[in-house]
Amino acid sequence: MSDERCCSGSGGILMAFLAGGLVGAGLALLYAPISGREARERISGLAEDLKKKSEEWSGDVKQRVEQFIDEERTVIKSAYDAGREAMAREKARFEKPTPSPE
Repeated sequence: MSDERCCSGSGGILMAFLAGGLVGAGLALLYAPISGREARERISGLAEDLKKKSEEWSGDVKQRVEQFIDEERTVIKSAYDAGREAMAREKARFEKPTPSPE
């Protein structure tokens, strides 16, 4: 679980990498010796591919976030329950009458 937290910033790096790849591919297409129509078709195809990949990526990120929230909710609930139990034990300990020395 700590490994996932460590690498949680990799989503931004991945998006920057994909955006850089798209810009590079777009520039390569614009400067390639092909007709304008063919270049537009290729760019359109790349844009569609990027859209599909980004939808897949966002679904994956959403799933990871939901999983993280569920895990943290479980941890917080466990800590809360443990705190309540400890409080009840201490309360019971202080509520018991202590024998007075006679």
